[in-house]
Amino acid sequence: MSDALRVTVWNEYRHERNPNHEASRIYPEGMHAPISAALREAGMEVRIATLDEPDHGLTEETLAQTDVLTWWGHAAHGDVSDAVVERVQQRVLDGMGIVCLHSAHYSKIFRKLMGTSCSLKWREIGEKERIWIVERGHPIADGLPEHFVLPHEEMYGETFDIPAPDTLVMISWFQGGEVFRSGCCYHRGRGKVFYFRPGHETYPTYYDANVLKVIANGVRWAAPGRGPAPVYDHQQPLEHVPHHG
Repeated sequence: MSDALRVTVWNEYRHERNPNHEASRIYPEGMHAPISAALREAGMEVRIATLDEPDHGLTEETLAQTDVLTWWGHAAHGDVSDAVVERVQQRVLDGMGIVCLHSAHYSKIFRKLMGTSCSLKWREIGEKERIWIVERGHPIADGLPEHFVLPHEEMYGETFDIPAPDTLVMISWFQGGEVFRSGCCYHRGRGKVFYFRPGHETYPTYYDANVLKVIANGVRWAAPGRGPAPVYDHQQPLEHVPHHG
């Protein structure tokens, strides 16, 4: 039996199927293709799920066999079934990890897990982004340089309406002057959430070696732990308590 991490790479997969959209040229097999290839190369067991499959490819059986889910969405957040979102949230609370990428900040599942609007400033003019590692000892920073540059990306800027991260691993600086919390870690129930900013569909960001390394590291970090399962019911005292009736 394999001990490899079981990862489901979820992609909206709408832009890349539109022959008139730039994403179809950059990612002819979908944005999930380079991401899943990198995770397989890192020794993980990968399956792909997309929006237009039944249950968006996220059946109870699939989620039960998923250690970590990655999520990319943009134009069709509203098309995601609320029932599937509830299913994914429960799996995260039960211990499944989730890695939310780029415009998944506004996905139903990320907003549900954060409990805030997750709104931000944005601009798309293809400017330079420099990503700084600010928590050098974190597992997601493993093997990365102090900073790395993406020559062209969409800008996301503060204020980013999210809860303060449990750990902030990365911040971005953009050529136009803004900064952004671009690598954010959270715990939700028994599960872990990692938000990673880069990945606009009209730039080849998911071919960048550092970006792919961050995603692989993020998946490893978000993998389920082995802590005790919570018990929610009436409990007898563990120690003797004198009766004060």
